[in-house]
Amino acid sequence: MKVLVTGANGLLGQHLVQQLLDKGYTVVGTGKGDARLHLAGYDDRYQYRTLDVSDASDVQEVMDEEKPEVVIHAAAMTQVDECELHPEQCEKVNVTGTALIAADAELYAKHFIYVSTDFVFDGEQGNYKEEDDLKPISYYGFTKMQAEAITESSTIPWAIVRTCLVYGNILEGTRSNIITWVKDSLDQGKDIKVVADQWRTPTYVEDLAKGIVLIVEQQATGIYHISGKDLLTPYDIAIQTADLLQLDKSKITKVDAATFKQPGKRPPKTGFVIDKARRELGYEPVTFSEGLKKMLSR
Repeated sequence: MKVLVTGANGLLGQHLVQQLLDKGYTVVGTGKGDARLHLAGYDDRYQYRTLDVSDASDVQEVMDEEKPEVVIHAAAMTQVDECELHPEQCEKVNVTGTALIAADAELYAKHFIYVSTDFVFDGEQGNYKEEDDLKPISYYGFTKMQAEAITESSTIPWAIVRTCLVYGNILEGTRSNIITWVKDSLDQGKDIKVVADQWRTPTYVEDLAKGIVLIVEQQATGIYHISGKDLLTPYDIAIQTADLLQLDKSKITKVDAATFKQPGKRPPKTGFVIDKARRELGYEPVTFSEGLKKMLSR
């Protein structure tokens, strides 16, 4: 079975490509620019293609030539502040891009999977279930909500995977995440300020990829919350990281979100109830401490 993955250069994309290949799938990874992940031993089952998801002719050409049976759309503009400052570009990538990918997926594929975010919620409630009302408070969240609506209107079987604060090992050339930022900052002796009034269920990237692979294998449809199981603040995450690495946690200052003047609003409390994914998919994530140990031991 051939699976096409958009956003293959990203943290999730790289791990997803690797896990799909390990499961025996033929994989086409796509992304902007050159391939960041270089895989040995999969020459007959993996190829990378440059793709701008917001370019209709580009999307049509790749889909027509590859004819994937499953499409996993993970490409997105995800920097909350950049989306707020550049809404037209954000909409072009997150909304128009999803519409183009979904429309051409309908011509060839039998399953379309869209990767979304906890930022489709306002964060007033926390511990969200799949059926809870969407109320984004940032432009980023708004475009992801629009893309979910596009996915739900697909004429082929679809699934939406919402996830939350992804962390994990950087394979090749991807951006840093909260763990690597804390580690690198403390290694350099920097003082850092970390918010303690926002709550998330941080997701180990290998668990997220595993959850998506389960959806592919079971041809599951509908909305699934795929995240970790521990509700933590970024400050909690920073302290645990420092403790594990025996770094100087006195360099970490606890602050609230109002300390930072950011263009894009962050929901104060999200976090997911993952009972549906456990029940229907057999998904079970590691604890945050386990994920942290796995990440930092590699």
